[in-house]
Amino acid sequence: MEFVEQDIRNYLKYQRRALSKGDDGKSLLTHFSRMRELNKNFFYEIDMDDDNCIRNVFWANARSRAVYEYFGYVISFDTTYLTNKYDTPFAPFIGVNHHGQSILLGCGLLSSEDTSSFVWLFETFLRCMYNKAPQGIVTDQCKAMRNAIKLVFLITRHRLCLWHIMKKIPEKLQGYATYKYIKEDLKELIYESQSIDECVFKWETFISKFGLGDID
Repeated sequence: MEFVEQDIRNYLKYQRRALSKGDDGKSLLTHFSRMRELNKNFFYEIDMDDDNCIRNVFWANARSRAVYEYFGYVISFDTTYLTNKYDTPFAPFIGVNHHGQSILLGCGLLSSEDTSSFVWLFETFLRCMYNKAPQGIVTDQCKAMRNAIKLVFLITRHRLCLWHIMKKIPEKLQGYATYKYIKEDLKELIYESQSIDECVFKWETFISKFGLGDID
């Protein structure tokens, strides 16, 4: 290998410094301070590294904190969005209101998608929401995210995002000659089942019908 551990550490430090290069870090702090002056319930927290550079950021306005009280039972968390300038993962916490509309509950910017970063973000989110954990959280299959959820959201049920699961169908099943029918039956059992028992029955029938019992 042409690099050693210290090279990796130096590279990561450089990337983290990039988040606060120039006056951007100062501008961010100034903006958050002004928002807090306008409304004392505006919440923000900034995680700094040993070089006093911005590592992770979280913020939520007063409205997000208020609606979480009523619509924070199940939340969606995703980091598939990247900021344009720094290529930094943007991490929104999303809920659903009584009209079926998505509502923003808080936002994060992360320097890295590792367990420690997610732990910091989830713990900060909890403090922001008066230590009221959601009953359920929906995410993708990120292992670091899963580990952090187990450490922070102790009573929260973790479920995988259906959209991410469905995206993997071609990758896992497209090689089968009956793929067209597999896809049709799978969508029908997922989207048309009216109860848990019905879904389980259709799933077992589906597996047996297409001989998919050995797939990981």
